[in-house]
Amino acid sequence: MTDAPAEDRLASLAAELRAECAAEIDSRMVGHFNDRPWLRQAFLKVPREHFVPDQVWWPTPRDDGMHHVIDRHERPRAWLKGVYRPRASLITQVADGRVLPEDGPTDAPFTSAVSCSAVVVDMLHYLDPGPDDTALEIGTGSGYSTALLAYRVRPENLVTIEIDEQLADRARHTLASFGLYPAVLAADGEFGDPAHAPYTRIISTAAVREIPQAWLDQAAPGAILVTPLYGPFGHDALLRLTADGQGGGEGRLVTGVAFMKMRGQRADRSFAELGWPTVDGPWPAYADADYRVTVGGGRQQVRIC
Repeated sequence: MTDAPAEDRLASLAAELRAECAAEIDSRMVGHFNDRPWLRQAFLKVPREHFVPDQVWWPTPRDDGMHHVIDRHERPRAWLKGVYRPRASLITQVADGRVLPEDGPTDAPFTSAVSCSAVVVDMLHYLDPGPDDTALEIGTGSGYSTALLAYRVRPENLVTIEIDEQLADRARHTLASFGLYPAVLAADGEFGDPAHAPYTRIISTAAVREIPQAWLDQAAPGAILVTPLYGPFGHDALLRLTADGQGGGEGRLVTGVAFMKMRGQRADRSFAELGWPTVDGPWPAYADADYRVTVGGGRQQVRIC
């Protein structure tokens, strides 16, 4: 039997924390909610806590070097506060599912997460979808970002792909509980979904070393593609690229992010092979240089302007 008053108090706390999280994101002067009123409205409408599993690993290790589990049933307020920490990702899968939350603390590699609220918002800011867009999302995960997208893009025009079948099933069920029915596919997102192409908006929540050709082949002329791109900075960079509709495109790196790599692109490759230039000394910061990314003829090139 559930404790109704306790559940009511937690629901009230969730609403307070959601509003506080939105207010913190409001303070950011670039990207995020700026010039995107629909995005702030969606953020306040979508209860992020319903998309987060009851047991998650905290992303920061303790003194023992291990990532510990936060259990909603054991520490509901701490779990909820973690859900609404603007810069906290919550780890939902470790070692491609071979390590389970009931196994306890772990130092195994993360393979899926509910991305932190501020980064989810920022990526959707740069995607800038409209009600008439046809959107492809790679990396459904929990379905939280999908839900925000579905408040802007009609669900019948939204396709989201998740490589892990269990995660896809859970996200599909959670989205349906809110009356949202995008196409949730259990497949390898690196190959996109040609059945519903062309797309005018494409977003990936997994980092890539090289833009998959399938995404560009399935992009309409002028389509916007947003993805974390692995680079030589010690973290990923968020790429916003405009497709030419002929399998190529051009864009720029807009900010630093940190994401797990797409499974098919985990293997190391040299930056020279991936089209990055060579530099003398440290790589310039985004504020000090304009990083341009061009894809054409099946080749990716990064220039510093």
